[in-house]
Amino acid sequence: MNSPATPGRRIGVLLVNLGTPDSPSTPDVRRYLNEFLTDSRVIDMAAAIRYPLFQGIIVPLRAPKSAKIYQQLWDAERGSPLLFHGLDLQARLKEVLGKDYVVAFGMRYQKPSIEKALEELRDAAVDRIIVLPLFPQYASASTGSVQEKVMDIVKDWWIVPNISFISTFADDPGFIGSFAARGKAEMAKHDYDHIVFSYHGIPERHVLKGSFKGYCKLGTCCASYNKNNRYCYRAQCFATSRLLAKELGLRDDQYTVTFQSRLQSRLRDPWLQPYTDEVIKEFPAKGINNVLAFSPAFVADCLETTIEVGEEFKELFEEAGGKHWQLVPSLNSEPYWVDAVAEMIRRN
Repeated sequence: MNSPATPGRRIGVLLVNLGTPDSPSTPDVRRYLNEFLTDSRVIDMAAAIRYPLFQGIIVPLRAPKSAKIYQQLWDAERGSPLLFHGLDLQARLKEVLGKDYVVAFGMRYQKPSIEKALEELRDAAVDRIIVLPLFPQYASASTGSVQEKVMDIVKDWWIVPNISFISTFADDPGFIGSFAARGKAEMAKHDYDHIVFSYHGIPERHVLKGSFKGYCKLGTCCASYNKNNRYCYRAQCFATSRLLAKELGLRDDQYTVTFQSRLQSRLRDPWLQPYTDEVIKEFPAKGINNVLAFSPAFVADCLETTIEVGEEFKELFEEAGGKHWQLVPSLNSEPYWVDAVAEMIRRN
Protein backbone atom coordinates (compact mmCIF):
# COMPACT_ATOMS: atom_id res chain seq x y z
CA MET A 1 0.00 0.00 0.00
CA ASN A 2 1.32 3.45 -0.94
CA SER A 3 -1.12 5.58 1.09
CA PRO A 4 -0.33 6.98 4.56
CA ALA A 5 -2.56 6.11 7.49
CA THR A 6 -4.68 9.27 7.23
CA PRO A 7 -6.29 9.80 3.79
CA GLY A 8 -5.90 13.25 2.26
CA ARG A 9 -2.73 14.10 4.13
CA ARG A 10 0.82 13.92 2.83
CA ILE A 11 3.91 12.69 4.59
CA GLY A 12 7.25 14.43 4.13
CA VAL A 13 10.38 12.33 3.78
CA LEU A 14 13.80 13.89 4.32
CA LEU A 15 16.76 11.87 3.06
CA VAL A 16 20.12 13.14 4.34
CA ASN A 17 23.67 12.16 3.49
CA LEU A 18 26.96 13.50 4.79
CA GLY A 19 27.98 16.10 2.22
CA THR A 20 30.30 16.94 -0.60
CA PRO A 21 32.31 19.91 -1.87
CA ASP A 22 30.74 21.98 -4.65
CA SER A 23 33.65 21.07 -6.88
CA PRO A 24 36.99 19.24 -6.59
CA SER A 25 38.86 22.54 -6.44
CA THR A 26 41.00 23.21 -3.38
CA PRO A 27 38.94 26.23 -2.17
CA ASP A 28 35.68 24.26 -2.36
CA VAL A 29 37.20 21.23 -0.66
CA ARG A 30 38.63 23.49 2.05
CA ARG A 31 35.19 25.04 2.62
CA TYR A 32 33.62 21.59 2.93
CA LEU A 33 36.30 20.27 5.30
CA ASN A 34 36.07 23.39 7.46
CA GLU A 35 32.37 22.79 8.05
CA PHE A 36 32.71 19.03 8.48
CA LEU A 37 35.76 18.94 10.75
CA THR A 38 34.59 21.72 13.06
CA ASP A 39 31.33 19.95 13.87
CA SER A 40 31.55 19.24 17.60
CA ARG A 41 29.97 15.80 17.10
CA VAL A 42 32.67 14.84 14.59
CA ILE A 43 35.61 16.30 16.50
CA ASP A 44 34.54 16.38 20.12
CA MET A 45 37.12 18.84 21.38
CA ALA A 46 36.56 22.18 23.03
CA ALA A 47 35.82 24.86 20.42
CA ALA A 48 38.83 26.87 21.59
CA ILE A 49 41.05 23.96 20.52
CA ARG A 50 39.00 22.53 17.64
CA TYR A 51 38.73 25.64 15.49
CA PRO A 52 42.38 26.79 15.60
CA LEU A 53 43.67 23.24 15.16
CA PHE A 54 41.49 22.28 12.22
CA GLN A 55 40.83 25.59 10.49
CA GLY A 56 44.35 26.85 11.09
CA ILE A 57 46.48 23.72 10.60
CA ILE A 58 44.79 20.46 9.56
CA VAL A 59 42.32 21.70 6.92
CA PRO A 60 44.82 23.93 5.05
CA LEU A 61 47.24 20.98 4.88
CA ARG A 62 44.60 18.42 3.98
CA ALA A 63 42.53 20.37 1.45
CA PRO A 64 44.99 20.26 -1.50
CA LYS A 65 45.57 16.52 -1.03
CA SER A 66 41.86 15.83 -0.72
CA ALA A 67 41.14 17.95 -3.78
CA LYS A 68 43.38 15.71 -5.89
CA ILE A 69 41.48 12.64 -4.67
CA TYR A 70 38.12 14.29 -5.38
CA GLN A 71 39.33 15.01 -8.90
CA GLN A 72 39.77 11.27 -9.43
CA LEU A 73 36.28 10.64 -8.08
CA TRP A 74 34.42 13.43 -9.87
CA ASP A 75 32.16 12.53 -12.77
CA ALA A 76 32.69 14.87 -15.72
CA GLU A 77 28.97 15.23 -16.39
CA ARG A 78 27.23 14.60 -13.06
CA GLY A 79 29.78 15.79 -10.51
CA SER A 80 29.99 14.25 -7.03
CA PRO A 81 28.78 10.61 -6.82
CA LEU A 82 27.43 11.13 -3.31
CA LEU A 83 25.25 13.93 -4.66
CA PHE A 84 23.98 12.40 -7.88
CA HIS A 85 23.34 9.01 -6.28
CA GLY A 86 21.33 10.82 -3.59
CA LEU A 87 19.29 12.71 -6.15
CA ASP A 88 18.68 9.49 -8.09
CA LEU A 89 17.46 7.79 -4.91
CA GLN A 90 15.17 10.74 -4.18
CA ALA A 91 13.65 10.67 -7.67
CA ARG A 92 13.04 6.92 -7.69
CA LEU A 93 11.68 6.91 -4.16
CA LYS A 94 9.12 9.52 -5.19
CA GLU A 95 7.91 7.17 -7.92
CA VAL A 96 7.65 4.19 -5.60
CA LEU A 97 5.96 5.98 -2.68
CA GLY A 98 3.46 7.87 -4.83
CA LYS A 99 1.60 11.15 -4.56
CA ASP A 100 0.86 10.94 -0.83
CA TYR A 101 4.53 11.47 -0.03
CA VAL A 102 6.86 14.42 -0.62
CA VAL A 103 10.52 13.39 -0.76
CA ALA A 104 13.34 15.90 -0.20
CA PHE A 105 17.10 15.39 -0.14
CA GLY A 106 19.74 17.33 1.75
CA MET A 107 23.35 17.17 2.91
CA ARG A 108 24.56 17.68 6.45
CA TYR A 109 27.45 19.76 5.12
CA GLN A 110 27.33 22.09 2.12
CA LYS A 111 24.69 21.80 -0.63
CA PRO A 112 21.84 21.00 -0.98
CA SER A 113 21.36 21.98 2.64
CA ILE A 114 19.10 20.34 5.20
CA GLU A 115 17.51 23.74 5.75
CA LYS A 116 16.53 24.04 2.08
CA ALA A 117 15.14 20.50 2.06
CA LEU A 118 13.07 21.16 5.19
CA GLU A 119 11.73 24.37 3.64
CA GLU A 120 10.62 22.32 0.64
CA LEU A 121 8.66 20.03 2.93
CA ARG A 122 7.17 22.92 4.88
CA ASP A 123 6.08 24.64 1.66
CA ALA A 124 4.35 21.41 0.65
CA ALA A 125 2.34 21.60 3.90
CA VAL A 126 3.12 18.01 4.85
CA ASP A 127 1.31 16.62 7.88
CA ARG A 128 4.42 15.02 9.33
CA ILE A 129 8.09 14.49 8.47
CA ILE A 130 10.13 11.29 8.56
CA VAL A 131 13.87 11.93 8.59
CA LEU A 132 16.13 9.18 7.25
CA PRO A 133 19.87 9.86 7.69
CA LEU A 134 21.46 7.56 5.11
CA PHE A 135 23.87 5.98 7.61
CA PRO A 136 22.97 2.35 8.39
CA GLN A 137 24.77 2.30 11.74
CA TYR A 138 24.03 5.08 14.21
CA ALA A 139 26.96 7.24 15.31
CA SER A 140 26.85 10.59 17.06
CA ALA A 141 29.21 11.99 14.40
CA SER A 142 26.84 11.10 11.54
CA THR A 143 23.21 10.36 12.40
CA GLY A 144 23.40 12.27 15.67
CA SER A 145 24.75 15.33 13.90
CA VAL A 146 21.91 15.22 11.35
CA GLN A 147 19.31 14.93 14.11
CA GLU A 148 20.82 17.86 15.98
CA LYS A 149 20.86 19.98 12.82
CA VAL A 150 17.22 19.21 11.98
CA MET A 151 16.07 20.06 15.50
CA ASP A 152 18.13 23.25 15.50
CA ILE A 153 16.38 24.39 12.29
CA VAL A 154 12.79 23.53 13.20
CA LYS A 155 13.03 25.07 16.66
CA ASP A 156 12.58 28.45 14.93
CA TRP A 157 9.45 27.38 13.03
CA TRP A 158 6.21 28.77 14.45
CA ILE A 159 4.41 25.53 13.58
CA VAL A 160 6.44 22.37 13.96
CA PRO A 161 4.86 19.23 12.49
CA ASN A 162 5.28 15.76 13.92
CA ILE A 163 8.89 14.76 13.17
CA SER A 164 10.31 11.27 13.55
CA PHE A 165 13.77 9.86 12.87
CA ILE A 166 14.88 6.50 11.54
CA SER A 167 18.01 6.43 13.65
CA THR A 168 19.49 3.12 12.54
CA PHE A 169 18.83 0.42 9.98
CA ALA A 170 21.89 -1.72 10.62
CA ASP A 171 19.78 -4.88 10.84
CA ASP A 172 16.97 -3.90 8.49
CA PRO A 173 16.06 -6.90 6.28
CA GLY A 174 15.79 -4.77 3.14
CA PHE A 175 19.17 -3.16 3.73
CA ILE A 176 20.82 -6.52 4.43
CA GLY A 177 19.14 -8.15 1.47
CA SER A 178 20.14 -5.35 -0.88
CA PHE A 179 23.82 -5.51 0.07
CA ALA A 180 23.76 -9.31 -0.05
CA ALA A 181 22.36 -9.16 -3.59
CA ARG A 182 25.21 -6.86 -4.60
CA GLY A 183 27.72 -9.24 -3.04
CA LYS A 184 26.25 -12.37 -4.62
CA ALA A 185 26.50 -10.75 -8.06
CA GLU A 186 30.24 -10.23 -7.51
CA MET A 187 30.76 -13.70 -6.02
CA ALA A 188 29.24 -15.23 -9.14
CA LYS A 189 32.05 -13.70 -11.21
CA HIS A 190 35.05 -14.94 -9.21
CA ASP A 191 36.12 -17.36 -6.50
CA TYR A 192 37.13 -15.56 -3.30
CA ASP A 193 39.23 -16.82 -0.38
CA HIS A 194 37.90 -14.28 2.08
CA ILE A 195 35.39 -11.45 2.62
CA VAL A 196 36.17 -8.12 4.30
CA PHE A 197 33.46 -5.92 5.79
CA SER A 198 35.18 -2.53 6.13
CA TYR A 199 33.36 0.19 8.09
CA HIS A 200 34.20 3.84 8.57
CA GLY A 201 36.09 4.19 11.82
CA ILE A 202 35.30 6.45 14.77
CA PRO A 203 37.36 7.18 17.90
CA GLU A 204 36.97 4.56 20.60
CA ARG A 205 35.98 7.33 23.01
CA HIS A 206 32.86 8.00 20.92
CA VAL A 207 31.68 4.46 21.61
CA LEU A 208 32.47 4.71 25.30
CA LYS A 209 30.80 8.13 25.67
CA GLY A 210 27.57 6.72 24.29
CA SER A 211 27.71 3.47 26.23
CA PHE A 212 24.44 2.60 27.98
CA LYS A 213 25.25 2.30 31.69
CA GLY A 214 28.85 1.34 30.85
CA TYR A 215 27.77 -1.75 28.87
CA CYS A 216 30.20 -1.24 25.98
CA LYS A 217 33.74 -2.44 26.68
CA LEU A 218 35.11 -2.59 23.10
CA GLY A 219 35.29 -6.36 23.42
CA THR A 220 33.00 -9.40 23.26
CA CYS A 221 30.04 -7.25 24.32
CA CYS A 222 29.45 -6.74 20.57
CA ALA A 223 28.99 -10.47 19.99
CA SER A 224 25.25 -9.93 20.45
CA TYR A 225 23.00 -7.04 19.44
CA ASN A 226 20.50 -6.13 22.14
CA LYS A 227 18.75 -3.28 23.94
CA ASN A 228 21.94 -2.38 25.83
CA ASN A 229 24.04 -1.75 22.71
CA ARG A 230 21.32 -0.86 20.20
CA TYR A 231 23.03 2.46 19.45
CA CYS A 232 26.62 1.32 19.87
CA TYR A 233 28.27 1.93 16.50
CA ARG A 234 30.69 -0.98 16.91
CA ALA A 235 27.94 -3.41 17.92
CA GLN A 236 25.87 -2.35 14.92
CA CYS A 237 28.80 -2.95 12.55
CA PHE A 238 29.23 -6.47 13.88
CA ALA A 239 25.48 -7.08 13.73
CA THR A 240 25.35 -5.98 10.08
CA SER A 241 28.32 -8.23 9.30
CA ARG A 242 26.79 -11.28 10.96
CA LEU A 243 23.54 -10.81 9.04
CA LEU A 244 25.34 -10.28 5.74
CA ALA A 245 27.52 -13.33 6.36
CA LYS A 246 24.40 -15.41 7.00
CA GLU A 247 22.80 -14.19 3.77
CA LEU A 248 25.99 -14.96 1.86
CA GLY A 249 26.39 -18.39 3.44
CA LEU A 250 29.71 -17.57 5.12
CA ARG A 251 31.29 -19.29 8.11
CA ASP A 252 32.83 -17.13 10.84
CA ASP A 253 36.35 -17.87 9.56
CA GLN A 254 35.49 -16.72 6.04
CA TYR A 255 35.08 -13.03 6.84
CA THR A 256 36.74 -10.24 8.81
CA VAL A 257 35.27 -7.02 10.22
CA THR A 258 37.60 -4.01 9.98
CA PHE A 259 37.55 -0.21 10.25
CA GLN A 260 38.96 2.40 7.88
CA SER A 261 39.47 6.16 7.42
CA ARG A 262 41.01 6.93 10.80
CA LEU A 263 42.61 10.24 11.76
CA GLN A 264 44.75 8.64 14.45
CA SER A 265 48.06 9.79 12.98
CA ARG A 266 47.10 13.41 13.61
CA LEU A 267 44.99 13.17 16.74
CA ARG A 268 47.04 10.39 18.38
CA ASP A 269 43.86 8.84 19.63
CA PRO A 270 42.86 5.18 19.21
CA TRP A 271 40.06 4.48 16.74
CA LEU A 272 38.00 1.33 16.38
CA GLN A 273 40.14 -1.67 15.49
CA PRO A 274 41.27 -3.71 13.65
CA TYR A 275 42.35 -1.24 10.97
CA THR A 276 41.54 -2.34 7.43
CA ASP A 277 44.83 -1.19 5.89
CA GLU A 278 46.85 -3.16 8.43
CA VAL A 279 44.75 -6.34 8.26
CA ILE A 280 44.77 -6.71 4.48
CA LYS A 281 48.56 -6.46 4.26
CA GLU A 282 48.76 -9.66 6.33
CA PHE A 283 46.35 -11.67 4.18
CA PRO A 284 48.72 -12.96 1.45
CA ALA A 285 51.09 -14.44 4.04
CA LYS A 286 48.12 -16.38 5.40
CA GLY A 287 47.26 -17.76 1.97
CA ILE A 288 44.41 -15.30 1.36
CA ASN A 289 44.96 -14.07 -2.18
CA ASN A 290 41.46 -13.31 -3.47
CA VAL A 291 39.37 -10.87 -1.42
CA LEU A 292 35.91 -9.40 -1.86
CA ALA A 293 35.45 -6.15 0.09
CA PHE A 294 32.18 -4.63 1.29
CA SER A 295 31.67 -1.11 2.68
CA PRO A 296 28.37 -1.56 4.57
CA ALA A 297 28.61 1.81 6.35
CA PHE A 298 27.86 3.56 3.05
CA VAL A 299 24.72 3.28 0.94
CA ALA A 300 26.14 5.42 -1.88
CA ASP A 301 29.53 5.19 -3.53
CA CYS A 302 31.87 7.99 -2.53
CA LEU A 303 35.51 8.76 -1.80
CA GLU A 304 35.69 6.23 1.03
CA THR A 305 34.34 3.39 -1.11
CA THR A 306 35.49 3.99 -4.68
CA ILE A 307 38.90 5.46 -3.90
CA GLU A 308 39.89 4.21 -0.44
CA VAL A 309 38.51 0.66 -0.55
CA GLY A 310 38.36 0.19 -4.30
CA GLU A 311 41.76 1.60 -5.25
CA GLU A 312 44.02 2.35 -2.27
CA PHE A 313 43.33 -0.90 -0.42
CA LYS A 314 43.61 -2.84 -3.67
CA GLU A 315 47.09 -1.38 -4.16
CA LEU A 316 48.12 -2.22 -0.57
CA PHE A 317 46.83 -5.78 -0.95
CA GLU A 318 48.63 -6.36 -4.24
CA GLU A 319 51.87 -4.84 -2.94
CA ALA A 320 51.72 -7.40 -0.11
CA GLY A 321 51.43 -10.21 -2.66
CA GLY A 322 47.64 -10.50 -3.04
CA LYS A 323 46.25 -11.44 -6.45
CA HIS A 324 42.67 -10.22 -6.70
CA TRP A 325 40.85 -7.48 -4.77
CA GLN A 326 37.30 -6.46 -5.62
CA LEU A 327 35.01 -3.83 -4.09
CA VAL A 328 31.29 -4.57 -3.93
CA PRO A 329 29.57 -1.46 -5.34
CA SER A 330 27.34 0.39 -2.92
CA LEU A 331 23.54 0.38 -3.11
CA ASN A 332 23.22 3.79 -4.80
CA SER A 333 19.76 3.75 -6.40
CA GLU A 334 19.41 0.07 -7.24
CA PRO A 335 15.70 -0.88 -7.54
CA TYR A 336 15.78 -3.34 -4.63
CA TRP A 337 17.39 -0.68 -2.42
CA VAL A 338 14.76 1.90 -3.42
CA ASP A 339 12.09 -0.65 -2.48
CA ALA A 340 13.83 -1.31 0.84
CA VAL A 341 13.93 2.41 1.68
CA ALA A 342 10.26 2.77 0.73
CA GLU A 343 9.38 -0.09 3.07
CA MET A 344 11.33 1.56 5.93
CA ILE A 345 9.40 4.78 5.35
CA ARG A 346 6.03 3.02 5.25
CA ARG A 347 6.76 1.18 8.50
CA ASN A 348 7.48 4.51 10.17
